Formats: sequence, structure tokens, C-alpha cells
Amino acid sequence: MVKYNGEMLFKFNFGRYIDMQELIEISGDDKSFLATKHRPAFEEINSNDTISLVDLFCGAGGITLGIFEAAKSFNKKVKIELAVDFDEKALSVYIDNFPKANTTLSDVLSIFESEINAPLNPTEEKLREKIVGLDFLVGGPPCQGHSDLNNFSRRKDQKNALYFVMARAAKIFNPNFIIIENVPGAKHDRDNVFNKTANELEMLGYDVSFETINLFELGVPQKRKRLILVASKDKNLKIDEMISAYKTTNKSLQWAIQDLMHLDYEDVLMDTPSKPSKDNMNRIKYLFDNDLFDLPNEQRPPCHQKGNHTYKSIYGRMKWEEPSQTITSGFYSMCMGRYVHPELPRTLTAHEAARLQFFPDYFSFQKAKNRTSLATIIGNAVPPKLSFVLVHGILSRFDKGNNE
Repeated sequence: MVKYNGEMLFKFNFGRYIDMQELIEISGDDKSFLATKHRPAFEEINSNDTISLVDLFCGAGGITLGIFEAAKSFNKKVKIELAVDFDEKALSVYIDNFPKANTTLSDVLSIFESEINAPLNPTEEKLREKIVGLDFLVGGPPCQGHSDLNNFSRRKDQKNALYFVMARAAKIFNPNFIIIENVPGAKHDRDNVFNKTANELEMLGYDVSFETINLFELGVPQKRKRLILVASKDKNLKIDEMISAYKTTNKSLQWAIQDLMHLDYEDVLMDTPSKPSKDNMNRIKYLFDNDLFDLPNEQRPPCHQKGNHTYKSIYGRMKWEEPSQTITSGFYSMCMGRYVHPELPRTLTAHEAARLQFFPDYFSFQKAKNRTSLATIIGNAVPPKLSFVLVHGILSRFDKGNNE
């Protein structure tokens, strides 16, 4: 146990007492983690104890990074047996940060059959032979079809069926643990893919637990809710019990990004703010000149005037003492949400958005190459704190050794 604010902090968690401060914060301190500029030597951890991982829909690697950090706290290495994504630039970012990963640029449906009981195809047979004794199967299937922000294809998008791939992969690899991340709206898909996937996993012998998690309660400085499914052969592993042990103090925008205010923009891609249109620059100026955080209707475009807009936060200015709204690929533009900096007349930089997504400064996004791809990659990412909490909680239950 350690002292925090003068007190000894510990919690009885999954059968033994564990230091709460160590549990709650990555590497003991979330802010220091975010400001870390040099990547830890994950591959040089002096241990023969290795966690094996398959990450489908891996994107830039938010889920993977959280698992690496959780494993490191238990002095474990991580071997990425397979990481798959169809976005070439996102996968390039992943490879840049996890150079020893076995990666595949592909649509997962080009690898896995969509029917869970279909005979194994040649690729699946090779994967089953190669990947044996898998620890973690994780994935965040594309969520746009489930999102309440998507009025065009909400809950009837064909991509929603990609959820089934996780059950198919579970049948092939028989992993010890499965983690699936998505938006809360996935539970209401018209084809019932969430419940069907959960049922298939139960038929494979897994105990399934799911919960809608407010990442703000875990110390992520944004209002972001995620639907998490965890499947395990252990009957007593429940998400709500894990999450309750890792809840921490609320983190604000100021906590996350104030130290980035006066960078010299040496990293052009990450730290150069966008150039708003003349009209939007005038709107930003109006907010600051009048010390406002919400733009009056008369200052909005005609299509958004007279209350003809769904989200009040659009064209809004952020507040230091509050978390950000959900970070999306639109963080460069004030017309996409409340993304105007609280103190500077501009919208968020990519560096600031990455921090709000809980990516540390050592994580490289340079392979994104351009601003458009970078915004998409950051906006679509899973905050690493989420997978850190889940995997750290699992390891705290099943690891026979002691964490740091």
C-alpha cells in the first residue's frame, strides 16, 4: 500500500487487497502517463510471462495500448498474434507503435466467415493452427451504424453485422477472455446483433457480462459512454465489479490539455490548429468578445437558427473546469460540436484531441500523414484507459504474482 493525500488507500478486489492508487492510475499517475514523451520499452520487460492478443478492428491501437500498459504493471509482455484493420493509414499508425505485431490490412470478412457455424475456410484453419492458447480476443466493430448521431443508418447499417465476427473468431481461437467495445446504441440494433453475439458466446461456454460505462468515471476527461461486453470462462467475472474498483476523481479539460496551450507547433501535424472559414472565425471571435460559451441562434447559419438544430454544443466554446464532449473526427471544426478552445480563439489541435482520448504524448500518429486521416483515426479510437481498467482488473484476479 502507498499513501495518497496522506491516507493509506486499498480495496478488497477480486479476493485480495490491492493498492487503489496503483489500480486507478496508469503507471501510478494518469497525468504523468499522458505527458510521457518516450515510449516504454514494452518489448524489453524482463519476464517470460507473456499475454497473447488478437485485436480485430484494431484501428490505431487504443485497446492494444491499454492492454500493454496493464500488462506492464504486472511485469508481463504482450505478444500481438494478429491485428486486423481495413484502414491503411490507421494500421500504419498501429504498426508504427507496435512494430512487432503480426498485422493484416484487410476487411475482417475476407478472413472470417460471417456465419458462426460455417466450416472453417483455409485462412481460418491456418489461424487456428498458428494461434493456440490465446489469452485475449478484443475488438471494437465499426460503430457508426449504431450511433445516435447517425440519423441516416441508425441501427440498420450492414456494418453492424460485423459484431458476429467476434463470436466467429471466439469459436476459432477459444480465447480465455473476450472484450467487445461499442456505442450504447448497439444494444438496440434492428437485427439484434448484440444479443445474438452474446448468446453465441454463451453457447460456446463463456459467461457473458455487459455494461454501459461512462468513461468519465474512469478518469477519461470527456463525456463518452461505451457499451462493453466481457466474456470469460470464469463465472464470477463481472464488469460492474471491476469498474467500481477503478472509479477515480473526475478529470477536467484543464487537467488534460492546459499544459499544451503554448507549444511552438514544432510538430506541424499534431500541434498546428486548423484554419476556420471566415464566417466561423467571426463566430469564434464573437464568443470571446462577449465571454460566451454557447453561440446565440442569430449568430448561427440560417439552417441552425430559430432552434432548428439538435445539439446545443455545436459552435460552442469549451470550459476548463468541465470535461470535453465526446471527441469525434470533427474536433477540428466548431460546426461539428463544442470544440472551440476555452482560452484561445481556435478549435482543438490533434494533440489536444489525442490527450482527451487518453493517448500519451509518446504515441505516434505521424503515419496518418494528413489532417483528414488524423482526425478520423483519433476520433474513431478507443481511449486506452478503458482497456487498461478491464485487463488490469482481469489480471488482478487471475495473476498469481504481485503487480508493481
